[in-house]
Amino acid sequence: MPEPFASWFPNVANYWNIFLQALSATFQMFFIAGIFTLLIGGTFGILLTTSKADGIRPNRILHFVLEVVTNIFRAVPFIILLIFLIPFTRLLVGTSIGVKGAVVPLIFGAVPFFTRQVETALADVDPGKIEAARAMGSSTCGIVFRIYLHEAVPDLIRVITITAISLIGLTTSAGAVGAGGIGSFAINYGQNLHYQDIVNLCVILLLIVVSLIQLIGNRLSKAAVNRGLFTNPKA
Repeated sequence: MPEPFASWFPNVANYWNIFLQALSATFQMFFIAGIFTLLIGGTFGILLTTSKADGIRPNRILHFVLEVVTNIFRAVPFIILLIFLIPFTRLLVGTSIGVKGAVVPLIFGAVPFFTRQVETALADVDPGKIEAARAMGSSTCGIVFRIYLHEAVPDLIRVITITAISLIGLTTSAGAVGAGGIGSFAINYGQNLHYQDIVNLCVILLLIVVSLIQLIGNRLSKAAVNRGLFTNPKA
C-alpha cells in the first residue's frame, strides 16, 4: 500500500481487507441489480408506452396495472421498502442481508424509477415516424425496435446514466440495514467508531464513481447524436 495513502487514511489501512470486501459487495449489488433493472424497467417502460390509449397497441387493463404498480413502489421511500420487503426477500433468496438480500429491494426500488424514465424518453419520439411505420405495415415489435428504441437512443443513454447514479445511492442506503458494501463500511467503521478518514474516503470514492458514470453517459449520448446515427434532436 502506498505510504501517502496509509498516512492520509490510516484507519482504512487498518481495515483494508474489509474495505476491499465492501467495495466488491457494492459493485456486485450495482451490476446485478442494474442488469435486472435495465431488463425489467425497460420492458415495463415500453409496455407503458405502447399500451396507452393512443399507443400502437392499446391495452387499458395492462396499462392500468403497470401504472398502479409503478406508482406504488415509487411512492415508498427506499429505506421503508427495504424493511417492508424483508419477508419476501427471505422467501425468495433465503436471506435479507448481504449482497443477496440487497439485490431484491434494490430491483424493486430502481425498476419503477427507470420505467418512468424510459416512458418519458420514448414519448419524445416523433409521432410522424411511428405513423409512417404503421402505414407501411410494420409490426408492433418492428415499430418498437426500429422506431421507438432506435430514435430514442440518446435519451435512453441519458436515462440509463441517471438510473445508474441513483442505483449507486440506493446501494449505499442498503448498507444501513445490513446489506454490506461501502455504505455499511462507512457507517460501521467510520461513523460508529468515529474514524473520519473512513467516511472521507467513502465519500471521495462515491464522487469519483458518480462522476465517471455521468461523464461516460454524456460522451455516449453526444456521440450518438453527433455521428448522425440517430435523429432525436435532444443532444
